[in-house]
This record gives sequence, C-alpha cells and structure tokens, in this order.
Amino acid sequence: MSSTTSDSELKARHRSMWAAGDYPSMVETFLLPLGPRLVEACGIGPGMAVLDVAAGTGNASIPAARAGAEVTASDLTPELLEAGRRRAEGEGLALEWVEADAEHLPFDDQSFDVVMSSIGAMFAPHHQEVANELVRVCRPGGTIGLLSWTPEGMLGALFRTMGPFAPPPPPGAQPPPLWGSEAHLNDLFGAGVDFRTLKREVLEITAFERPRDYGEHFKARYGPTIAALANARRSGREAEFNDALNRFCDEWNRGTPDRARFEKEYLLAVGTRA
Repeated sequence: MSSTTSDSELKARHRSMWAAGDYPSMVETFLLPLGPRLVEACGIGPGMAVLDVAAGTGNASIPAARAGAEVTASDLTPELLEAGRRRAEGEGLALEWVEADAEHLPFDDQSFDVVMSSIGAMFAPHHQEVANELVRVCRPGGTIGLLSWTPEGMLGALFRTMGPFAPPPPPGAQPPPLWGSEAHLNDLFGAGVDFRTLKREVLEITAFERPRDYGEHFKARYGPTIAALANARRSGREAEFNDALNRFCDEWNRGTPDRARFEKEYLLAVGTRA
C-alpha cells in the first residue's frame, strides 16, 4: 500500500470518528467558553485575516467573526463545518467554511494575520506537519494562537484511560495532549514562533448532575470515546471499559456525588511568527 493511500485511509477514519456521535452538542453543553478566550488572547479585531484550523463547529471562528475579522474556518470533517455554518447564519455572520486537512492546508504561504486552533489541530496525528503548516500560512509578524488540553489535566487522563481499549494508533502518530506541553510546543515551532503567552488555565464544567453523567455524555457524543467503546465491545471488554470510565469520572469529580464539578486544564499559547 502506498503512503498516499495509507494517509487517505487514515484521514477518512478521522473524518468518520469526528462525525460519529454528536460533537456539536458537546460544544453547546460545556465547551463554548473556550473559543472567545482564544480570540481575546490573540487580539483579534476588525479587518484581520484569520484562519481557524480544525475549527469544528466554529467555537473560535464565530467569536472572531463577531469581532469584525475576515474569518476562514477549516476542518477535516464536513459535518462539523455544516453545523458551524448553521450557527453563524443564525447570528447573521459571514465566514468562509473550507474542508481541509491540518497537515496539508490548501492556502497560500503567508496568507493570514492570525492562525489559530482551539482544541482542534492537536488531534491531527502528525504534530510536526501541523506546526509547519500553521507557520507557513501565517504572515511574518502575524499571530499564532493555540488552546490545547494538557497531558497532566483531565483530558490527558481520559486518553490514558481509553488508550488500552482504543484501536492502535497509526504509525508515527503522537498523543493529542502533547500539544498542551510547553516543551512540546517549543520543540515543534523552534525559532519559528516567539511565544509571548504560555499559560495554563482551567475550564470549569458544571453541566452534569452526577459524576458518571460525564462519561455517559462522552460515550454518546465524543468520537474518540465512541471508537474506544466500539473496539472494547469487539474484543469482549465493554464492561471493563465502562468500569474504567466510571472510575475516571469519580476520581476527577471536584464536586459532590449529587452535583458534579470538573476542572479541565488547558494550555493557552500565543506567539509571533518569525
């Protein structure tokens, strides 16, 4: 099998995974605060040319458009883009929605004033290829902004919990939460980006009554969890997977058994493209 064919099949699996479940409803349930935080940190304003990479449903793209920027929202999964387009149209906002692979962006060199990604580009398997593309399409002196879950935080722990049950990763793939590591970002971007902001913050989640409701939400709506559960079911380990996810929810609950509260750490990274 050629590397081109293998890569095409990998990206097809990724599109299918993120189209599974109902990721748009996850955004609406507890992820909405993240996009505006990234837009504000990037200093986005009127007239700026902004690219949102792995934009999903436009959680950062739409606030950037509200701020007056000329926004292009790109994502590998057309179903997510369509959900974002409906959201933007509902607000009377005009954005460009482009189906695109974060590892091979279909944009010219130095095309954008701001290139950003909110918990999106981190899920592409080949991190260096993504970083190179983010730098390539950003103009010199422009801004690159990233918001990524950390390895040490709740999402990093969720991926470690699901890992033994998930399908094996493709060759060369790196764990998504590495993007939330300051050292990893410096390795990826080197002298190409001067990060003026590297700050860990927390998204507080209070949308769930009981701790294990969080796990049920993910099993119904989140592509990576749906894939891990399906693989566990095929191997006769569904009960083991469910037990592990329940323990995870109990461990990370910072509230009470009857009123769950979670704190999900992320790294906010904003820098200037050399």
